[in-house]
Amino acid sequence: MRIDKSIIMGVMSLMLTTAAMPAGAADTKEKLPAFPGAEGFGRYTTGGRGGTVYHVTTLEDTGQEGSFRWACGRSGKRTIVFDVSGTIYLKSQLKLNRGDVTIAGQTAPGDGICIADYPFQISADNVIIRYLRFRVGNRHVDQHEGDGLGGMDKKNIIVDHCSVSWSVDECLSLYGCHNTTVQWCIASHSMVNSGHSKGAHGYGGNWGGSGASYHHNLMIHHTSRTPRLGPRPGTQTDERMDMRNNVIYNWAGEGCYGGEGMNVNIVNNYYKPGPGTESRNTTIQRRIANIGIRTSSYTKHDTDNPNEWDIMWRVWGKFFVDGNVNPKYSDVTKDNWTYGIYNQITNSKVDNTFTPVTKDTMRINTPIDFVAVTTHTAEDAYRRVLDYAGCSKSRDSYDNTLAADARNGKATYTGSGLGKGFVNSQDDCGGWPVLNGTEAPKDSDGDGIPDEWETANGLNPNDKTDGAKTADNGYTNLENYLNSLVADITEAQNAGGTIMGYVINEDGSLSTGIDSVIKDADTVYDNRVYTLDGRMAGTDIETLPKGIYIINKRKVVIK
Repeated sequence: MRIDKSIIMGVMSLMLTTAAMPAGAADTKEKLPAFPGAEGFGRYTTGGRGGTVYHVTTLEDTGQEGSFRWACGRSGKRTIVFDVSGTIYLKSQLKLNRGDVTIAGQTAPGDGICIADYPFQISADNVIIRYLRFRVGNRHVDQHEGDGLGGMDKKNIIVDHCSVSWSVDECLSLYGCHNTTVQWCIASHSMVNSGHSKGAHGYGGNWGGSGASYHHNLMIHHTSRTPRLGPRPGTQTDERMDMRNNVIYNWAGEGCYGGEGMNVNIVNNYYKPGPGTESRNTTIQRRIANIGIRTSSYTKHDTDNPNEWDIMWRVWGKFFVDGNVNPKYSDVTKDNWTYGIYNQITNSKVDNTFTPVTKDTMRINTPIDFVAVTTHTAEDAYRRVLDYAGCSKSRDSYDNTLAADARNGKATYTGSGLGKGFVNSQDDCGGWPVLNGTEAPKDSDGDGIPDEWETANGLNPNDKTDGAKTADNGYTNLENYLNSLVADITEAQNAGGTIMGYVINEDGSLSTGIDSVIKDADTVYDNRVYTLDGRMAGTDIETLPKGIYIINKRKVVIK
């Protein structure tokens, strides 16, 4: 049975609002996703819905009306739209201290917006950020050592289709927060010898939180922390993280590690060693994650004054690991746990607590509860992430190069004295790409919606109040305009995935019924079988319980 595309959003909203909800969230029947395609724990973030609209009309970082810094500093519910395209070279770090905001980078005419020279930090609750670039660089490393895009200890945040690169510290770090999602982003080329006071860095990011989703992201060309599964003091006793359908390419150092006391799903990710990875030993090349604990030395447990981490002393986390693929090492793909997890752990580094009992207790057979995410196979996610992740409404030349590197197993840029693919400065990559602009469409009433779109959709281009009014689908008229700008990307990226047991077809429709009944093992010879929530169940149907599964994007009954 197929559902027509015209009613897909209603069906999806019904399915997802009956899914697992973040702790403390209100009645799901009253919830509306931040935008179509918003998924995971942060999907119900409201941002600036129904609030004031602020226009960015200049690329200068003046702090005056019309600048991005000025718009970020306003209070109350608000949506920030862009009437210009190009690179905003910050004059100092920009902290978003006031929440209830939607930053709609997709509104920029032409090639879009890049935030450069200084870090951007999320220091507020209820934040939606879409289709922006954050490319810091090291021209002012004497004045900051921040992340490219970072935030911690906040709540209700979703970051969607952003491109983050050339950080002095971590590239993309959002952790210690409640109800957050980072989706369809690119984190690339954190700088190694950029001038950080602690020496060499080149780190991808810290990921974690109490209800945190990281899906369909590309993490590429980092020497370590790809990602670092990082608890924070305020969330360390309730770390719940879902990490699925990410593409990790060309890592070195420790790669992905951490997870001390965390509860994590690691599902259907694609780990592709690159030229820089190949300089490491084969254990690290096979790595999914090197899981650790808070040791006695880390917590100062055996002293009279243990630190704030002592509450999690020697607590092993719980992990659901399934469906991850390493195209170079088939043994990892076939057995995620033995080669990608267990063999990565050095017992002496975890206070000699890694025992057979630990192996059993850290491994769980059902996922931790998570808010629904469209789930692809790892191979399909690899293709779609490379096609659609990052600021992809108009990809710049640099992001195109990154996608080509991952596809072709290359490392186009390398800094002096480094392994292949790792850089010391934005200059190693040719510097900031030129972003060309076009004239912004006319918006007579300043409500963020162009006159032409208002007229075509039955609105009044001279009524500044109609943008905040709620349409029949529950979104405001302004939100419907913002969402329309990238609707084609949202539809294309999710096609072929499964969500709550439904298959999303290539044309955007949903398959809800049973396509076939499988009785003969030869019918699915050498094909992988998935459960309805996206977990790989195996390849031999004779060993599987009777039930409904996904095989080759088709829903089937195995009897």
